[in-house]
Amino acid sequence: MLKTKTKSGSGSATERVEAYIREAVHTGKLKPRQRLTEETLAKTLKCSRGPIREAILRLQRDGLVETLPRRGTFIPDISAESIEVVFSMRGKLEGLCVRYMRESMTPAMEEKLTSILAEMKAATNEENNERFLEADLLLHHTIWKFAEREQLERTLSNVMNARIFLIARMFSSRLPIRQRYKDHEKYLNIVLHSPLSRVELAVERHFAELHERIFGGHSARQLIASL
Repeated sequence: MLKTKTKSGSGSATERVEAYIREAVHTGKLKPRQRLTEETLAKTLKCSRGPIREAILRLQRDGLVETLPRRGTFIPDISAESIEVVFSMRGKLEGLCVRYMRESMTPAMEEKLTSILAEMKAATNEENNERFLEADLLLHHTIWKFAEREQLERTLSNVMNARIFLIARMFSSRLPIRQRYKDHEKYLNIVLHSPLSRVELAVERHFAELHERIFGGHSARQLIASL
């Protein structure tokens, strides 16, 4: 999980502003449709407006903020349709990552993934949601990294941006942590042991089922509106 750097000397002022906004979106402190003002950010972060403007330009490129003429800068809204597309894209892209990873799999790589699952189990036993979410993110990012395809990893990072994570975070907190652990235990078994010729499809099916579990029982629009 992103740790904000706000102390003097821990990066440029622009980097500190950018990290602050990213983490605030990531944790839900800043919500969809919420307005950002340079004045408030300058007071909160004790910096001038120049770094704030530069950070906002960077975040606009990633789609984490949007500036509307005569209205200001906002955290963008999330549509039900965009979430459906993201889950579909993630399933296909992560499935591709898993296949690439499996083609050059080593015992050390498998050990790393199982150690992250062990961290998730420890978090489950403690009922520590924050620790669990950190391990959850690490598991998927490690799979992306092990694929050794920089463009694919970069694309997944853009697809699974902080706004989408906000939805996943909100829903996951509604499921018992032990159920979430079992889901990840099942997923890692798919990743490590599905036949190579079918692993992409198995991963894609996993994310399709996950989307159905999240939105099958209620309206995606209602869930988004409650943010």
